[in-house]
Amino acid sequence: MKLRAISDLHLASPSNREALEELQTAPDDWLIVAGDIAERFEHIKFAFEVFERKFAKVFWVPGNHDLWAIPEERDQPALAGEARYLALVALARQYGIHTPEDPYETWNGPGGAHVVAPLFLLYDYSFRPQDIKRDDVVAWARAQNSVCADETFLDPAPWDSREDWCASRCRETELRLQEVPDGMPTILINHYPLRRDLIHIPRIPRFTPWCGTVRTEDWHQRFNAKVVVSGHLHTRRTDWRDDTRFEEVSLGYPKQWDRRLGIEAYLRDILPGD
Repeated sequence: MKLRAISDLHLASPSNREALEELQTAPDDWLIVAGDIAERFEHIKFAFEVFERKFAKVFWVPGNHDLWAIPEERDQPALAGEARYLALVALARQYGIHTPEDPYETWNGPGGAHVVAPLFLLYDYSFRPQDIKRDDVVAWARAQNSVCADETFLDPAPWDSREDWCASRCRETELRLQEVPDGMPTILINHYPLRRDLIHIPRIPRFTPWCGTVRTEDWHQRFNAKVVVSGHLHTRRTDWRDDTRFEEVSLGYPKQWDRRLGIEAYLRDILPGD
């Protein structure tokens, strides 16, 4: 029995969808899916159907691609913002998949008891150089071809901005995490890294403003995290900060992983761990 994790499946790619269907069944394992399944509901639904069949319990948090306001049918309006997020939550629940809106579950398998906490926090452009003003971020990033497509596709409605949505999510999530019993270790799951010093993207170095918020830089300590799981960066790696293990668990676009190995090789063991 293991708690495993992956993110950034990007199922708009037919080859990624085929590989997901081929994933081995692990009826005793729990799976964390840390965002960016796909842009369209049909592909996200496909993923949820596969996960339901193959794992004992599944946790999902949204990535930015999942939230893009992409029409499902031509000439039809796209669900956007919070309405889209809540529709995804409802879809996940149809398949018994745990979301950031559900009560936290407790893992009692190998490695001992841990509260598994899926989070949806977004970003607020605060992972930018101190000398760059918020209003100048897009121009600064564009100078090195690093502007995130969220600027076109991620509608924050009903909030006025993604920063406002992020602030609301962080406030709400802090209150929930404060209810975890003192001393109980946690597994925190978020699509975006919780700390700026975990971002290693040399090919797009000015992409950092779309990668998280400084509000969460000490959450691994405040909320007794033994492991923090994230994706978004497409840079699979393990880091340690203050005795907390940080796992970036992205699969990525077809060119970013080896199809010959199958997706199974890219599932990261979170518990029991080493």
